[in-house]
Amino acid sequence: MTVLLNTLYVTTPEAYLRLEGETLCVMVDDAKRLQVPLHHLGALVLSDPVMVSPALLGRCAADGRSIVWLSRTGRFQARLEGPVSGNILLRQAQHRAADDAAASLRLARAAVAGKLRNSRQSLLRGARETTAPDEREALAQAARHLGAQLRKLPQAADADSLRGYEGDAASVYFGVLPLLIKPGLRGDFPFNGRNRRPPRDRVNALLSFLYALVLADCRAALETVGLDSQLGFLHTVRPGRPALALDLLEEFRAPLADRLAVTLINRGQLRAGDFEASEGGAVLLNDAGRKTVITAYQTRKQDTLRHPLLDTEAPIGLLAQVQARLMARHLRGDLPDYLPYLHR
Repeated sequence: MTVLLNTLYVTTPEAYLRLEGETLCVMVDDAKRLQVPLHHLGALVLSDPVMVSPALLGRCAADGRSIVWLSRTGRFQARLEGPVSGNILLRQAQHRAADDAAASLRLARAAVAGKLRNSRQSLLRGARETTAPDEREALAQAARHLGAQLRKLPQAADADSLRGYEGDAASVYFGVLPLLIKPGLRGDFPFNGRNRRPPRDRVNALLSFLYALVLADCRAALETVGLDSQLGFLHTVRPGRPALALDLLEEFRAPLADRLAVTLINRGQLRAGDFEASEGGAVLLNDAGRKTVITAYQTRKQDTLRHPLLDTEAPIGLLAQVQARLMARHLRGDLPDYLPYLHR
């Protein structure tokens, strides 16, 4: 039996979270809006500005329950965590792999392979669903290009070469991503390529927010099994950067974030009024928009699918945990290779 602990997302400005016995209470304007038993919660994700009482901070740290703070754009700001989990032997194995050029390259290649393969699957699905012949061919041609880049990965001599293949594929992928949006909605949701920090259109604002949500889950999964989320293989190591979580995120971008973004737009669950623009040109989800996205993401995480490697049913919300455990087993030497999650 698998148990998927819930993640509580709080986006209401000026909300105050406090501890009351064995429950968490969300207070807004001195009124209790929500009360949840602590044992039902595995993590908290808070959007600025949300406040937390010292007692609740201490209890979450002691229980190993993570608290993540995101900016209004969905960018990671801070994380509370308790004592380091996992054993030192696993982290030593991770550091040895990072210092071993061949081992590091294999793991970096797996991250890129997972991203390209899953992105290709999304484009092929879009090609099957569209009724416009020219758009079907454009999506199919982009999928063929991603397939060609995927076949080049074994030839990559280093991580820089892998990043080159990944960057080329990403440019082609995002070039046709607008074709996955219904024609009648493209006026409200124009997309001319990926941009961020800040996002300058509604689609990029939505993608950035979803990537931040999935990244928080990836980081929590890695730290749960005892891995160091800051020591990656594809993404370069920088102070404060969760490089390994970013590596793990790559295989989930298309199936979890990009597909959900397109679905929310095409079903009319998000509209132009769910976004706001600042004077500096940044486009952000407003409070109503963030609530819609978070609700849809949490619902999606409850869905189950058959994991292609394990051949067992698992909630989507546990996929990052499964992959983190597979990575840990590989680093320990129990598995010859790390295989990324491949969405069907």
